[in-house]
Amino acid sequence: MTERKPAGTSFETWIDQQVREAEERGEMTDLPGHGKPIPQRNGGTMEWVAEKLRKENVDTSALLPPSLALAKEVEDLPKRLAGLRSEAAVRELVLDLNERIRKAQLAPQIGPPMRTRQVDVETTIATWHARR
Repeated sequence: MTERKPAGTSFETWIDQQVREAEERGEMTDLPGHGKPIPQRNGGTMEWVAEKLRKENVDTSALLPPSLALAKEVEDLPKRLAGLRSEAAVRELVLDLNERIRKAQLAPQIGPPMRTRQVDVETTIATWHARR
């Protein structure tokens, strides 16, 4: 574990000192990727984050602005509902989605305009029953 940065020392100077001391102790030899070029990436930090999430099989919709994330969620709703076992669970899921849509409609706009409308609960439940 490294010690705390001494008062009056800049972070840059302190970090350089930590790296130099680690090199002197041989802790920087045989690291993964040693001698290989740094991979070139298109895009910025968010592209790197999105790529990492895809590799880890994590849902990247969290990176979307609310209007697009909610539209995607409504699009994927039938797949989510297919896994539910009770009408109460379906109702709860749709009511929660509608509440988040309502809040996004009232919130200041971030990103593209909010075009997603609330989902009709009773129609969704009827469709869920029909598909079972």
